[in-house]
Amino acid sequence: MNKTLLAVMTLGVAAQLAVGADKKIVFLAGPPSHGPGDHEHRAGCLLLKSCLDSVKGVTSVVYSNGWPDDPSAFDGAAAVVIYSDGGGGHPFLKGDRLETIGALMRKGVGLACLHYAVEPTPERGEKEFLDWIGGAFEPNWSVNPTWVAEFKTLPEHPITRGVKPFSLRDEWYFHMRFRDGMQGVTPILSAVASESTMSRKDGPHEGNPTVRESVKRGDPQHMAWAAERANGGRGFGFTGGHYQKNWGNDSFRKIVLNAILWVAHVEVPPNGLESNVTAEQLAQNLDPKGRR
Repeated sequence: MNKTLLAVMTLGVAAQLAVGADKKIVFLAGPPSHGPGDHEHRAGCLLLKSCLDSVKGVTSVVYSNGWPDDPSAFDGAAAVVIYSDGGGGHPFLKGDRLETIGALMRKGVGLACLHYAVEPTPERGEKEFLDWIGGAFEPNWSVNPTWVAEFKTLPEHPITRGVKPFSLRDEWYFHMRFRDGMQGVTPILSAVASESTMSRKDGPHEGNPTVRESVKRGDPQHMAWAAERANGGRGFGFTGGHYQKNWGNDSFRKIVLNAILWVAHVEVPPNGLESNVTAEQLAQNLDPKGRR
């Protein structure tokens, strides 16, 4: 083999390795919401970013207020992570942003939606969310009680690597709307909802006859899930994350960190992405919402 050909082949392999190794994660942190310590979108995103900074070849950037002013923010993105309020105020539903995200999805960019950000509206966004991440919160079908979910078993999946069964109090949404037949959707965190979750009156987020029957039957409810798209793109939905303090739980945090790597097509380590978070770190970057 001549030296010129060898040099060309070596350059080609190096280029492939560079493309495979360099992954850009774009975090979209919603505006301030709720009370102190709740819905700390910016603080949560910055905390997750700090954990991802230890991964070689992965870079991430956090944009506040739900959407970047920089039109080039999504250039080269391997995945988008949104942690924000949802419903009619979902950042994706303003202007032509749904189309902007759709263009990224058609390119195979990954998408992870955290907590309230899993809820678009039935009229606008739900169809897209079912395609992009496999599921969504649907008013008058899904519910948002605060309860202690016990995740006693975990499926075998890259997202669950190194994650131990755990229980945690959060505003765990459940009875989500998923793709028909759960096609391409893998439940990641599932638990049987306690009867106390149905102690509220019926309402768009509070309760409905269908979910009451489901809880009465003892059906497993899915609070986190992974989805694959036909074009190779990946999605992740996670309904926890109301309380900033819960990011201090190692299993809770690792599920989300592993998922971000997975949707970005980064190989998840055998024991998951290891990280340590202190009480001091959890208290950093909180929104100015007044004192508790």
